[in-house]
Amino acid sequence: MSATVSREGNASVAGVNGPVLGDADFRFLREFVLQHCGIALSEQKRQLVQGRLLRRLRALNMKDFGSYCDLLRRDPDGEMGDLASAISTNVTSFFRESHHYDLLEKTLIPQWLAHKRRQGDRLRIWSAGCSTGEEPYALAMVLAEALEKHGAPFDAKILATDLSPQALQGAREGVYSLDKMDGISAERRRRWFLRGEGSYEGLACIHPRLRELVTIQPLNLLHDWPMAGLFDAIFCRNVVIYFDKPTKERLFSRYAKQLEPEGYLFLGHSESMHGLSDDFDLVGRTVYRKRAS
Repeated sequence: MSATVSREGNASVAGVNGPVLGDADFRFLREFVLQHCGIALSEQKRQLVQGRLLRRLRALNMKDFGSYCDLLRRDPDGEMGDLASAISTNVTSFFRESHHYDLLEKTLIPQWLAHKRRQGDRLRIWSAGCSTGEEPYALAMVLAEALEKHGAPFDAKILATDLSPQALQGAREGVYSLDKMDGISAERRRRWFLRGEGSYEGLACIHPRLRELVTIQPLNLLHDWPMAGLFDAIFCRNVVIYFDKPTKERLFSRYAKQLEPEGYLFLGHSESMHGLSDDFDLVGRTVYRKRAS
């Protein structure tokens, strides 16, 4: 093992498995990630960050972490998505936390459709942190089935956003391995998936009808939101678990402003809004309803 000392006294160490993340570079990365992604990295995360970012160094043909930090200083927006993908864990599945979908299917969507049909309004759901698409496409299945029962055309859409370019690419492709089908009923598998052929042999492809309902866009939750209209429901599950308290408070406040009166916010099973917002009431398991103004 050899080491040299770079700017700010940062040790740029070359180990047997590649460069080692030194103090100054890790300090910069922690501050950068907190500022731009809202993710608080503890000292205990250093080895995890080093291991995951080594792949980015190899992909970019960089020899050390100092070079990668320089890239972030020069072009923070250009590398943001790949950095966030590297340091966060994208674990998702179809119909994860099924009680959320049950509430939508049996109660909320029928109520919304009945009310909005009289008002001539639209229905909008946002999957914030959509990862590789399992969540928004599961939402689309429930919505498409409700629209069929409703029996008439209706302006209903799902917005799916994420910071990770790799995750968004997977969502846009809408192609999944068969082991991803475990949470989907046999009836829905037959109805909403196409059998892959050729290079997609052994895979399942999302039905075009679901693609029509889902709009997929890149978005950093900490930056400006371009959406003009309000949402009936926002799914932000297993996302805020990475954020520090001030970031959570700001995000929940922004969600409240982006929701219709008495709109719903769905969080992940290990997440809570307790002590972080006065804009919502807890109405179910990690289900929050915006308070009437």
